[in-house]
Amino acid sequence: MNRNVYINDIQAFLPNDAVSNNEIESILGQVGLRPSRAKKLILRSNQIKTRYYAIDKKSGRTTHTNAQLAAEAVRKLDTAAFDINTIELLACGTTLPDQLLPNHALMVHGELGIPSCEVIATSGICLSGTMSLKYGYMSVLSGQSSNAVATGSENASSVMRAQNFAEEVESRVEKLERQPEIAFEKDFLRWMLSDGAGAVLMSAVPNREGISLKIDWIVQKSYANEVDACMYAGCEKLEDGSLKGWREYRPQEWLEQSIFSVKQDVKLLNEKIIEYTVTRPLKELIEKRTLNPDEISYFLPHYSSGYFRDKVYARMKEAGCDISQEKWFTNLPTKGNTGSASIYIMLEELFRSGRLKTGEKLLCYIPESGRFSTAFMQLSVV
Repeated sequence: MNRNVYINDIQAFLPNDAVSNNEIESILGQVGLRPSRAKKLILRSNQIKTRYYAIDKKSGRTTHTNAQLAAEAVRKLDTAAFDINTIELLACGTTLPDQLLPNHALMVHGELGIPSCEVIATSGICLSGTMSLKYGYMSVLSGQSSNAVATGSENASSVMRAQNFAEEVESRVEKLERQPEIAFEKDFLRWMLSDGAGAVLMSAVPNREGISLKIDWIVQKSYANEVDACMYAGCEKLEDGSLKGWREYRPQEWLEQSIFSVKQDVKLLNEKIIEYTVTRPLKELIEKRTLNPDEISYFLPHYSSGYFRDKVYARMKEAGCDISQEKWFTNLPTKGNTGSASIYIMLEELFRSGRLKTGEKLLCYIPESGRFSTAFMQLSVV
């Protein structure tokens, strides 16, 4: 079987107007009696200048659910060249869906109201969007479907609002703690994450007019067998590195300890993320001759913070993958860190920039700190 899969369209949806650094705390709300002491340090380090929230700046009301964000991105695929009512497979990835059940992709399908089709949701954090894309790729590659739409979407702001931490702060005050503030592993992510969605249309046939991106390969690797969890929600991390899930806590403790907030073990992140998502997997790809760095025209890295840029480059060179930073493309400073949607939002901007030329190759890097897994994806412009 000699079959290829092409990305024929990429769309992104970012809710409402851009939010500057000075506006964040007024929109998400202030936790406790004073502004965050970590905010300035984190924003200076991550180098994000603007981001988007599914929150009305004036009223504070939620403007879009996670499923609605994804559906908006898919609707933008509906053009003269493609009717979304003909979608054969819908694959949707996200970190935190709007509910425990039903799954996220079913809710997106319901929002779209398109005819019956195969639907699957992929779970995870940043990699959930990549794995939904890979599922769609494999479906078209195997001939199971003639087209597939994949999405990555996040409504991170919904869990970062100050109201979600009110009970925890009150509990700390009652215990007469000297500094009744939320822990750094929770506060850290309030200044890192934002909202958005992306969608891609895949087909076995490239565009008749304009460029397409042929998917050369997608490789994902987990190192969870070697490292403890680093980014987590719905649980607490114990001293031995294990996770204690929400079902083992009393309902009152869910609120008092903000069990459902997203947390990051920043120390472990800094120690392990580059080794396990850059150096080791890249060495393996090059040793297997899957990747030739000299062929790459654009490198699209989904790093969570500008702090990691030079560290990623140093370890890439160590792995024998020296792709000069002149070839790098990222929109983190202007679009923010949208988790599973980030790689879609980067690809969409580059795809529409007019810069891509037939024959060029793109290498996408998508790390996930959840329990240290990573993906690389190579695309060719045709």
